[in-house]
Amino acid sequence: MPTKRFGARYGRRNKAKFAHVETMQRAKHKCPFCSKTTVKRLAAGIWQCRNCDKKFSGKAYSP
Repeated sequence: MPTKRFGARYGRRNKAKFAHVETMQRAKHKCPFCSKTTVKRLAAGIWQCRNCDKKFSGKAYSP
């Protein structure tokens, strides 16, 4: 679980929400241009496909 680093702080519900968002943003997503699952997040709202090298904007945590 990615929230182990917080220890006993911040509460269970907040850590569960954070864990969901963080795992979603770090996952590889499907490219809308070439349809391969090689899209990674560069910054908040900026996504790049590693296959066709296209950069595009999307949501902050998921394209």
